[in-house]
Amino acid sequence: MTNMIKRVAMLSVHTCPLAMLGGKETGGMNVYVRELTTELDRRGITVDVFTRSQEPGTPVVHGILGDRSRVIHITAGPEVPYNKNKVYDHLPEFIEGVRARAVRENLQYDVIHSHYWLSGLAARGLRCVWGGTPIVQMFHTLGEMKNRSAQTAAESEIPLRIDSEREIMRFADRLIAATPIEGKQLIDLYRASPDKIDVAPPGVNLKLFKPIPGKEALQRIGVPEDHKMILFVGRIQRLKGIDSLMRAMALMLKRNPEFKDNMCVSLIGGAPDPDSDIEQAELRRLNALKHELGIDRLVTFLGAKDQNTLANYYSAAQMVVMPSHYESFGMVAVEAMACGTPVIASDVGGLTYTIQDGFNGYLVHPHDCETFADKITLLLKYPHLRDQLGEQARQWAEHFSWENVAEKILLSYKKALVEPKTLLCT
Repeated sequence: MTNMIKRVAMLSVHTCPLAMLGGKETGGMNVYVRELTTELDRRGITVDVFTRSQEPGTPVVHGILGDRSRVIHITAGPEVPYNKNKVYDHLPEFIEGVRARAVRENLQYDVIHSHYWLSGLAARGLRCVWGGTPIVQMFHTLGEMKNRSAQTAAESEIPLRIDSEREIMRFADRLIAATPIEGKQLIDLYRASPDKIDVAPPGVNLKLFKPIPGKEALQRIGVPEDHKMILFVGRIQRLKGIDSLMRAMALMLKRNPEFKDNMCVSLIGGAPDPDSDIEQAELRRLNALKHELGIDRLVTFLGAKDQNTLANYYSAAQMVVMPSHYESFGMVAVEAMACGTPVIASDVGGLTYTIQDGFNGYLVHPHDCETFADKITLLLKYPHLRDQLGEQARQWAEHFSWENVAEKILLSYKKALVEPKTLLCT
């Protein structure tokens, strides 16, 4: 199969796969693009990742994603971190920058793999540059689903995104859904053709994310060995439900005050001084809430962490809690499980697919702080149960190796190549 595919154009317009996670516009998609590119490179496929330059003079980056693949930064709009919705206005510059590079280097691609709606629109503008190259699209999150979880108007997605997603589903040759649940959402919410949809979950780097003895991991991150750490990893957004975790911890400690002196809640993600008004407001709200709940000393915002450091936190934690209102997949859950750490998560979206309730963690109705508190207490009080779920979680995570994921992606590429094109260039 792979000998049909020699070179792939990977589009990640609004965020660079080399950026540190947890900051502005960075998250699971960055990991996905980076790890998939590395695995395809290992199989002899050259991948050029095209992304918008966010710093003047950023060079083409070779070697980090494999022997033959690279990250190519394209100037499109201000070379600074930028509101992703405003990046739309600079897509013509991005498309022209990629086209100019392709002409200069005489580049031809077998497949365009686009990520997120902005990249899907760029893919449409580029497909004819290479003679009708097929487009394989992955959205990572869906605007319609985010709007269903939004609690304020500021959290809602712009109509342009929804309309663009619907249009991309019409012209893309293949659509990759992270889970069967997301595949159904593509059909029900956007009327995508079922025949176009392939299910391929994100993966986990099992060489990086693996169990580390708890005491050793605690020592590496500077936490006392007798402390029990509850971990959250994700962006500091209302959608992530961090307030539910705080309320659950306050309830748990009220019922079990014996845990108070050797307990900590670590929140990884977000910039220390976010420049987004929405992020600033959420951070202020959460800081006020932890003060109101009397858990100031318990809860610490740690900011963004690189993946090598993150593996230590997963192993050091008693559990990872994901009280999200919406997750298309929940890569954090699989990373934690690969480290042998059980996950307590909201029963929403992709988390319903990745968490097997009572086997590798627990699923809780979103906003149900009482049940979150009960499940947290259960794993704290019964370490043998926690260890059993953790070992079963580690075994479950092996299904999500990037080797397995790449096989599914390559099958989707093959279908895109051999099936009639959605749009032919003349």
